[in-house]
Amino acid sequence: MPTTQDGPWLDDAAGRLVRPFAVSNGRTRTNAALDLLSQVRVTGATPLGYLGPEHDRALALCGAPVSVAEVAGHLGLPAAVAKVVLGDLLDCGALTTQAPAVDHPSTDLSLLEAVLDGLRRQL
Repeated sequence: MPTTQDGPWLDDAAGRLVRPFAVSNGRTRTNAALDLLSQVRVTGATPLGYLGPEHDRALALCGAPVSVAEVAGHLGLPAAVAKVVLGDLLDCGALTTQAPAVDHPSTDLSLLEAVLDGLRRQL
């Protein structure tokens, strides 16, 4: 039975009533070069036609620059599906993207150890 606070797409017993692959129309790839740290932000342009509720929710989240990983988390979608949704919005000009700023070398061992420690504490 759907709960009123979750909206029409969730069910207490079954979970999501619309499976992630249905959100992306079965697509697993996008034309946009997005990684989890890419920053996306609305441009102010209105998409032509209706894309879907996840697209609307993604646009609402992107008022300020936000990472693809954050959008996926807030939407409750796998990252691959969120990338397809964001790619649709990029294709129609409703979003813009920029590569993440890297302030540290990617081989910084102390950073990798800190991430590993944080993940271990979550388990």
